[in-house]
Amino acid sequence: MVDDEWNMRNLLRIYLMKEGFQIKEASTGLEALSMVKKHSFDIILLDVMMPDMDGWQVCKAIRETETVPILMLTARTETKDKIHGLGIGADDYLTKPFDSEELLARIYSLIRRSTITQTSLPQQLVLEFPQMTIFPDAREVRIQDELIEFTPKEFDLLAVLAQSRQRAFSREELVERLWGYDYEGEVRVVDTHIKNIREKLHKAGMTYNPIQTVWGVGYKFYVSGEQE
Repeated sequence: MVDDEWNMRNLLRIYLMKEGFQIKEASTGLEALSMVKKHSFDIILLDVMMPDMDGWQVCKAIRETETVPILMLTARTETKDKIHGLGIGADDYLTKPFDSEELLARIYSLIRRSTITQTSLPQQLVLEFPQMTIFPDAREVRIQDELIEFTPKEFDLLAVLAQSRQRAFSREELVERLWGYDYEGEVRVVDTHIKNIREKLHKAGMTYNPIQTVWGVGYKFYVSGEQE
């Protein structure tokens, strides 16, 4: 639990401990990052507005190395803020003030979804395409032997599309598969992740776009040289 307000941490601690959770607290972003390096967590509750590092910065830093579910807690209500948070790696977004039962439901949903996602991707030793190789087991993507850094959700999205070549997925299908059927956020989060994936692949030197937009449907994987 990461929040600079003691009262909020105290309320959440009391409620969640009654529900059987073991809690570790951080009052700053730097403290949170230090704890993430030392401990393994089932979920992180992360406040957006903090003094030293805001929640966006902390979330992005955690996503460089960890796949733990992150639930953002904030007073911000604008859709663009939610999309931004989900785009940099947050798994869900809850606006303050919130009902304690809704918080608990989202926590259980994210933990359950995380467990399902870790076992749902078909396991293949290697997926080789022109200019790009995907290693599902190692969760690595290489462009001409250069390792490309993706957030966990970006990798999952790319892997799902690549493992079902030529199949067109709707945004709703991708959200249900990767965020869970009970996800209540914007389906536009898929577009944000696709944009990030395309930019990283292009920057790494790919000369074609492997994720094609299927107008009126969603997205599909495309291999250079194959008929669309």
